[in-house]
Amino acid sequence: MDHARIRHHASDQGGMFSRWQLRDDELTPGAMRWAIRGLRREFAGVYPSGWGSVTQLQRWCGATLTAPETSLNLASAAGFWDMRPDPGFFVTVVRPGTRGPNQSKGLLVSYSQTLAGNVVTVGALRVTTPERTLIDLWPHLAADERSRMLRETLRLKLTTPARLLAVLHAHRRRHGVAQLRSELLRIAGLPLGRCRSPAEAFGLAVLQEAGVELPVVNRRFAGEEADFTWPAHWQIVEIDGPQWHRFADEDARKTAAWVAAGFTVDRLPSPLLFEDPSSLLRLAPAPPTPTSTSTSTSTSTV
Repeated sequence: MDHARIRHHASDQGGMFSRWQLRDDELTPGAMRWAIRGLRREFAGVYPSGWGSVTQLQRWCGATLTAPETSLNLASAAGFWDMRPDPGFFVTVVRPGTRGPNQSKGLLVSYSQTLAGNVVTVGALRVTTPERTLIDLWPHLAADERSRMLRETLRLKLTTPARLLAVLHAHRRRHGVAQLRSELLRIAGLPLGRCRSPAEAFGLAVLQEAGVELPVVNRRFAGEEADFTWPAHWQIVEIDGPQWHRFADEDARKTAAWVAAGFTVDRLPSPLLFEDPSSLLRLAPAPPTPTSTSTSTSTSTV
């Protein structure tokens, strides 16, 4: 019967369960000890129901079971949403309350009184919303990390500029929110949702910063989808990354189709783009040259 209760909880929680859930089932302390005998502990009072290796998702789920109303936040929430990689030193969680942060084995716990409306449940996992995750994590990151996280949030369509602006207004007194709002307004017009990789999103930001005409992103020309295209200039730039450009023969076939249609085609490895952003600017159309207007004055002789 005790194992049936464990299976019941674990089946809805990624294979994880907690002692406090068994206690809520009114198991006696002796029955709980019997139920968890031999199981390895992932966090204080939290156990996997099986013997296999614990996955990252199970570890996140287990962290939210360490106490009622516990949610992923900060770095772990960003990792869950794919906004940025989770460094994995600790699982970061938040609970309702006013206490200062505390740390236990593998777990970093913070407390907040403003979680209402800022937490969602995805499957078995409680996690702060993408907007709240951005706001919480923003002050803790370097400038380039912040910019990339914001671009990824918009690229993955986890939120929209309008939705994020509304949430930022509600949190306008939080540290870093004014700077986050300024950065959002700067890039809100970029077609980040059409980008298939962080490199493409970064490329758009580089072009915008340099004042270069923005390309058409991931549209078909000559029957093939191109990363960046400037149709008026008959120019294509492909950002070659490991995920989308794994087959050289396929890239060669597409390039041949574009060249046959009259396009100039250049390829830029994504590591080079991140290392040297000017490498993209050298391939893109030149930015418009400012024109000086002269006012002619006519003199009349009396």
